[in-house]
Amino acid sequence: MTPPPGATRPRPTGTVLDHVAHAVHRWEDVWHRYATDLGADWASGGPGPGFAPGQVRFGNGSRIEMLQPHDTHVNDFLSRFLATSGPGPHHLTFKVPDLDAALDAVRSVGLEPIGVDRSDPEWQEAFLHPKVACGVVVQLAQAGSPWSSPPPDGYPTDRRPRADGSGPVPPADLLRVCHVVPELGPARALFGDLLGGRVVDEGGDRGSRWVDLVWSGPLGLRLTSPEDPGAPGPLTEWLGGRLGRVHHADVAVAEAESVPAAQSDASPIALIGRRAGTGGLREIPAEANWGFGLVLLAD
Repeated sequence: MTPPPGATRPRPTGTVLDHVAHAVHRWEDVWHRYATDLGADWASGGPGPGFAPGQVRFGNGSRIEMLQPHDTHVNDFLSRFLATSGPGPHHLTFKVPDLDAALDAVRSVGLEPIGVDRSDPEWQEAFLHPKVACGVVVQLAQAGSPWSSPPPDGYPTDRRPRADGSGPVPPADLLRVCHVVPELGPARALFGDLLGGRVVDEGGDRGSRWVDLVWSGPLGLRLTSPEDPGAPGPLTEWLGGRLGRVHHADVAVAEAESVPAAQSDASPIALIGRRAGTGGLREIPAEANWGFGLVLLAD
């Protein structure tokens, strides 16, 4: 991902990490987790060719997109993903102000986008395959007007109550997606240099290195790698030879102790990059949230 000497790399400005997608068999599988337990409101959704996206919005405006199969005879990409990998994180979507400029920047570093689609002026998109995007599907999208839709029938309206009975806890804030990679260099080049993420914090502990990237929106990205890519350890073991894997999302939440399935004995990966004095940390392991782990931080 390094341009030839003397080359000028076109770099898109105004890029934002818009949302993370969670592939599930049914939206309803995670409704109560995101809506009842964490207070996320319905944002938008509806059927599409091969899948149905449904987005929920957290207190700080960050969003998770739930993907369920729909009309798989038209496109079976999501059903194949679920059959191969099971439910879990599927892609990261970056909104760009100019898709052509973004694709020029991508190609300038030797990456070839796939699935380029400009048929809808309100949503033009392209993708980077996980093989060239540090183990995760990256969607680049140029969007028109913001889209919203009424919640589907059955979307929960009840919210987790405060322990003192004074009402519901406030909506949680979805802070960042935590992505594990074998080496930080290529990931920083992709998400920082190419996609415009700004480094706001970094460090090393527990045999790891990590860096936090932010954009102009509320959702950030934490990149984590083993300090020694060849050394055994929880990160290397969890990667299992992959080019990268989304491990969890960090969520700031009130009264985390009352969130179902939240464990106080967090895993070694969940503890990486936590500053001294970080209290009240709890973890919902991936197996308790349809393949997508959550780390709950005291609000």
